[in-house]
Amino acid sequence: MDQTRVFGPVPSRRLGKSVGINNIPNKICTYSCVYCQLGRSLKMVLDRCIYYDPDMLLTETKEKIINARLNNEPIDYLTIVSNGEPTLDANLGQLIERLSPLGIKIAVITNSTLLNRPDVRQELCKADWISVKIDTLDEKIWKKIDRPHLKIKFDAILEGLCSFSKEFKGQLVTETMLVKDLNDDVQSLEKTAEFISKINCVQAYLSIPTRPPALKWVRPPEEQKINRAYHVFETHALNTEYLIGYEGNQFAYTGKVEADILSITSVHPMREDAVYAYLKKANKDFSIIEKMLTENKLIISTYNNEMFYLRTLRHS
Repeated sequence: MDQTRVFGPVPSRRLGKSVGINNIPNKICTYSCVYCQLGRSLKMVLDRCIYYDPDMLLTETKEKIINARLNNEPIDYLTIVSNGEPTLDANLGQLIERLSPLGIKIAVITNSTLLNRPDVRQELCKADWISVKIDTLDEKIWKKIDRPHLKIKFDAILEGLCSFSKEFKGQLVTETMLVKDLNDDVQSLEKTAEFISKINCVQAYLSIPTRPPALKWVRPPEEQKINRAYHVFETHALNTEYLIGYEGNQFAYTGKVEADILSITSVHPMREDAVYAYLKKANKDFSIIEKMLTENKLIISTYNNEMFYLRTLRHS
């Protein structure tokens, strides 16, 4: 079996334990994003093609499920996530149909570029959970960050997103990748948050480059700006979470205070009173926070005269 086609189950911040299904050969995409951890796109296309046989992917997925069950590993989702753009697969709808009888929820992670196509929207509507990319509402910034295929129209993407949000009956989430000095200013964030607030999403994720990007100059914003972005999104009534590292689901008290704090603050900034409440629950004093601050594992950020604690980013 080609391990790059079907892999896992792997821990996912958003989806628990997920079996990944890569339905597109490496780096065939509609974008060549500056922050992509897989490097520059090898082939940029806009037309949908047939790549892998859905029956072959189904067989490989079944093998992964059997192996996981033999090892008592749970699977929460089958996730169609490519080293490229999964909706370029002309057999995407057939693949989802073949996976559905397995009785595990199906997720698809897309960059949104083909959502203006009715056939793509119809096929994605067969899934249970969809993540769509919305990095910016500014066309000039979009071209700098996502570096799209020349024939892609920005307005068509936005129209497709709006149409899909009305048609899709499952769980729709958005992801916005923040890049230092490109889309992390308040004006840009306000426009992005306002647009997302108009589509029917259950969660808005804010992510940053955490692995070596395609272009070396790409950097994540400072923690203060990430905190500000979180609050801008929240003011638009968006259910907002970070995607800045620490895969897993340790959000409650587990007995490992430092690990818990780092896990929580990689998803949400913790207000000072929340930190004290957690420490009380864990029967610990504030010295552990002071130690983490001294070791540069946490930083303090302020917003609207409130003090927040955030996990320190590991800048490369």
